[in-house]
Amino acid sequence: MTATTREDTPVAIEGGGVELRTREIGGDMSVAFVRFPAGTDMGPALKGLRPDGLCPCPHWGHLVKGRLKMRTPDGDEIYEAGQVFYWPPGHTPVALEDCEYIDFSPTEAFTEVIDHIKGQG
Repeated sequence: MTATTREDTPVAIEGGGVELRTREIGGDMSVAFVRFPAGTDMGPALKGLRPDGLCPCPHWGHLVKGRLKMRTPDGDEIYEAGQVFYWPPGHTPVALEDCEYIDFSPTEAFTEVIDHIKGQG
């Protein structure tokens, strides 16, 4: 078992107010601490990961602060602070307000997403 805090977790992506910290926490799962300022649209950064330009990695987590719109092939869904979530593959987040969330994802799939986003910059 591994425990971590935001401060103990290395920064994987940072810029424009976006901060994503991630660490493998055991088995094949990683935790991410994510901050998006209002107006952040991850669509352009995810382009090319799948033919539809959506994130191919599943995430389970808790929205700590703000409101987030998740674009999916089945339509948009809105998440608000205090809610827990499961986002299956095929989504793109858009921050409607300053957001913070914690999520858990399969390490290999999430690393591919992070590496792709880093390559866009």
